[in-house]
Amino acid sequence: MASDTFSGTLRWSGRYLVDPWEPTGLINLAKYPRLAAYLETHRNRIAGRNVTRRNPAQWYRTIDRVNHSLVSEPKLFLPDIKGRIHPVLDPGTTYPHHNLYVVRPGSWDIEVLGGLLLSAVAQFVIECYAVRMRGGHLRFQAQYLRRIRVPNPRDITPDQAAALRHAFRSRDEPVATRTALAIYGIDGIPDEPDHA
Repeated sequence: MASDTFSGTLRWSGRYLVDPWEPTGLINLAKYPRLAAYLETHRNRIAGRNVTRRNPAQWYRTIDRVNHSLVSEPKLFLPDIKGRIHPVLDPGTTYPHHNLYVVRPGSWDIEVLGGLLLSAVAQFVIECYAVRMRGGHLRFQAQYLRRIRVPNPRDITPDQAAALRHAFRSRDEPVATRTALAIYGIDGIPDEPDHA
């Protein structure tokens, strides 16, 4: 959950995801009587969702299937509503709730990428495109996150990588920002983007 990321490190709250899918499709509840009993205790709430109104016989289905390989994969979580960009490392232990966006590192050192995303450079890009909600919070949606251009990881020096890694681990945004500015070759960023 997004609340599990507030401290800057992942602190799992102990919530579990009940997955009603098998590789071949939606499970047959008759084959899983304990799961059927558990779901039945929450039937009113589950069956009231829009996805189940269209197919009442499959009242326990979810909109999306779980991507099981994502659980064990190291990834960055970004809460979708927050005042500042807030990447948090999951070393490969949890599955994200729909209020978290996932960034997969690809060829990046995940903590170096996290440091780059922690910077005011990444924040500025989001502020230029994202919707600002009541209370000043931004929506960190996929279409805005994709606007953040990152350099080729091979173009980052070992010292820059070490600085970004340290900044990410210690949540040191000024160090992340100074390093990102040097990597991007820019002198600075305005305090507020021009939304006109």
